[in-house]
Amino acid sequence: MRLGASMSERLQRARSYQDAIRDVLMREWDPIGVAGVPEAQDEYDGYINEIYGLLIRREPRQKLVDFLWWAETEHMCLYGNRQRTERTADALLKIVGNADG
Repeated sequence: MRLGASMSERLQRARSYQDAIRDVLMREWDPIGVAGVPEAQDEYDGYINEIYGLLIRREPRQKLVDFLWWAETEHMCLYGNRQRTERTADALLKIVGNADG
């Protein structure tokens, strides 16, 4: 029975991380400027699993920056904003830091 509770706790924690990641991507990153569009609140959800993996594996900050930069400049074909990308990576890293503390 304890195993089930443990699995439930892990799933809840994963959902919590993913919700926090979505919030940071929309609030801090938002390279296409859709934060104010209610229908577009899931616009960046395709990146959440990769970011979640980087965070829980405690990958170096630069890997997170590189992934966001790739998503913005190569996947979305935008010019990119390096300072915004780095600020976003820092905000994402705080998600894990806050969960530890």
